[in-house]
Amino acid sequence: MDCRTCMRTVSGNSALVALLNAMEKFIGKNAMMAYLAMMAVRLVELHRVLKPTGSLYLHCDPTASHYLKLVLDAVFGPENYRNEIVWKRTSAHSDASKNLAVVHDIIFRYAKGPNTTWNPVYRPYDEDYIAEHFVHLDPDGRRFRRSDLVSPSIRPNLRYDFVASNGRTYKPHQNGWKVSLEVMKQLDRENRLFFPAKEDARLRKKLYLDESPGVTVTDVWDDLAPIHASAAERLGYPTQKPRALLERIIAASSNPGDVVLDPFCGCGTAVHVAQAMDRQWIGIDITVLSINLIEKRLRDAFPGIQFETVGLPADTESAQQLADSRPHDFQFWITDRIGGQAYQGGKKGMDRGIDGFVYFTGHDRATERAIVSVKAGRNVGPAMVRDLKGVMEREKAPMGIFVCAATPTAEMKREAAAADSYDAADGRSYPRVQIFTLEDLFAGRQPRVPLLDRQPSFKRAPREKADGQGGLLL
Repeated sequence: MDCRTCMRTVSGNSALVALLNAMEKFIGKNAMMAYLAMMAVRLVELHRVLKPTGSLYLHCDPTASHYLKLVLDAVFGPENYRNEIVWKRTSAHSDASKNLAVVHDIIFRYAKGPNTTWNPVYRPYDEDYIAEHFVHLDPDGRRFRRSDLVSPSIRPNLRYDFVASNGRTYKPHQNGWKVSLEVMKQLDRENRLFFPAKEDARLRKKLYLDESPGVTVTDVWDDLAPIHASAAERLGYPTQKPRALLERIIAASSNPGDVVLDPFCGCGTAVHVAQAMDRQWIGIDITVLSINLIEKRLRDAFPGIQFETVGLPADTESAQQLADSRPHDFQFWITDRIGGQAYQGGKKGMDRGIDGFVYFTGHDRATERAIVSVKAGRNVGPAMVRDLKGVMEREKAPMGIFVCAATPTAEMKREAAAADSYDAADGRSYPRVQIFTLEDLFAGRQPRVPLLDRQPSFKRAPREKADGQGGLLL
């Protein structure tokens, strides 16, 4: 989005228009300015739909954070700034040869107004803290630490002598007690008072370790483990965030039943966590690859889940429109719909004739694959089918599926039929080369491929998705 279009879109916010004009003069017309203009338009709209009790979390890297803070101030008002969170996202130090290694990102939190939802969040005590502070044990083994019962300010109404269950009378501090007499009696009945050995020592309260929430989380988050290559939650998505990060954000700024909106949802971590935490959710992304991945992720994690996906092709006409306007997305979408996995092994234009794979169980229970070749264009011919045969021979693949948006010619069908058949381990014969069309898909048909009786050991690793530095709107 160019800055002129952005100015017209946000013209109702004079402060934001003035800021963007000043930024353009300072930064110039470049990729950073285009990004800020794009974000400004979206932040205005996100602010509009945000409930009075809601918060917006915006994740970015340190190269853009100082600019985005100004944009956020112009949209939300400086008075609604709440936190700048430093998130240690990685422990890698590969870029430290000439500069300090960059291991953190920034997360801004802004509120819609003064009545924003906020739930304090905690992190567990570390072992050193427990050993230093929770040094006392009850006879039943419960570990506790002592807490002061002196009022932090002068409270004449809380100055009273307390006769405890051990028969001693405890005098108040000159400020008074921290709790009322009724509460003090209840603490005594529940064995939550610590009686000192010395008669002149102060009465204290027991704080049990098993009831303590932990240490209050600060604005530096260095306790969330990054997603390493071997992590169980790793999907292979380049901008995937750890679930623990979204769990902390959603717990802090929403309650069960509230709505979580992630307008740049990528691989769907925010909506996954929102579903698990009993929130309603909306996720938005422009790439079919992301949508396919999120749908699979949710159905795998929550069997039987019901949700609506808006914007994907629902008939032959809309599928053809996708093929014409966004052929790369059409490739991802149709490969997923035939039960395949999109191929991401090379750079764009360097796929070596492979757009995806459909895996199945072959002889001796080995996992075999059918090569998927997708043609989104309207001009198709028998040479393309012959190219697929060449790829199958090169890759030693027993089957191939030629998927096209256009209607295949009779010559193409004869070329495919000439490849004979594949005798599978299930005792059936399948065409080695099959042509599959949009008409087949919307008629409820699928390519004829043997079944897969276990999951293949691979990870989907998309490489062409821009870093989604959006926000989590709560």
